[in-house]
Amino acid sequence: MKIYVILSFDGEGMDNVYVGPDEEKALSFKPEDFENCDALFVEIWEDGEKTDDFRLETDEGESTDSTNTTQT
Repeated sequence: MKIYVILSFDGEGMDNVYVGPDEEKALSFKPEDFENCDALFVEIWEDGEKTDDFRLETDEGESTDSTNTTQT
């Protein structure tokens, strides 16, 4: 089972703002959904291991392209 972790970056640190299995919900968030959020990042976890992570782009960027740092 995949778990999606959405992290909010405010220029100084990161906070988990969503953790759950719903891919559609996880990828629908936008920075403006959260107070003091400059960017959102996604981590995808499966079987206890992080399998992917990337920046969640806004509509302006039109992309949720992965910049894989970890791939299995």
